[in-house]
Amino acid sequence: MDDVQKMFQLLVNGQSVMKSDLLMAIQKLDKKIDGVEERLTERIDKIGMQIANLKDDTPTRDEFDDLEIKVTKIEQILAVA
Repeated sequence: MDDVQKMFQLLVNGQSVMKSDLLMAIQKLDKKIDGVEERLTERIDKIGMQIANLKDDTPTRDEFDDLEIKVTKIEQILAVA
């Protein structure tokens, strides 16, 4: 009976060690994922700001229409010359 208890205790101890190793690995992985998430969030914020700036730089419909008129005038001037 004593041998059975020793074997059972070894199994329980082995499972405890495996569980603690798995928990440590999960915690390390969780830290890495948090780091990646922070970097991605920063990058997404930067891209969002760049897109907002590009949107601000685009001409309005009135500016675009005025540009078309100017191009037409220049084309007429070049056609005459």
